[in-house]
Amino acid sequence: MKKVITLLFLVSFGFINAQKAFTGKGDTRVNVGANLQDGGSGIQGSIDFGLGENFSFGFVANYLLGVDNFNGFYHGSTVSYSNADPDFGDRFDAKARINANLSSVIGVEQLDVYPGLSLGLHNFGGHVGGRYFFTDGFGVFTEIGFPIAKYGSNNDPFYHLNNQATFSLGASFNL
Repeated sequence: MKKVITLLFLVSFGFINAQKAFTGKGDTRVNVGANLQDGGSGIQGSIDFGLGENFSFGFVANYLLGVDNFNGFYHGSTVSYSNADPDFGDRFDAKARINANLSSVIGVEQLDVYPGLSLGLHNFGGHVGGRYFFTDGFGVFTEIGFPIAKYGSNNDPFYHLNNQATFSLGASFNL
């Protein structure tokens, strides 16, 4: 029972002392966390710079650490793969992005909901995310990314790694 009461106290303290998630021009937010998707998992880092009350731009990079190797024939190809491992280009993706930061629109200052678009090495896509700040400098984030237009042809067994929906979560910092 003491653990439950302590947990409830900490959660309520975090909500009572929460800070603004996005204030606009001059804001710099950094996210670092886990990237989860089909066929692999890894790390994601992003940085967003506030340009106006509800607009920011930034950059995001993903690197897949754990990826399933591929065995067999890919899409009817005559090339047989035996325990194929993805190279750096298959594991890494970097994107420039723009966001619409909606904390002032939805009326909850501590929560920044941000839909946006991104242009990367492997695709043009979109994302929807949210950040909640417990203090002025620390919060948590979660984000879902998805491709809209994919680059290249689907002739590589690891083509799908950076061309699918992704889920990310982790820590967010105010610089």
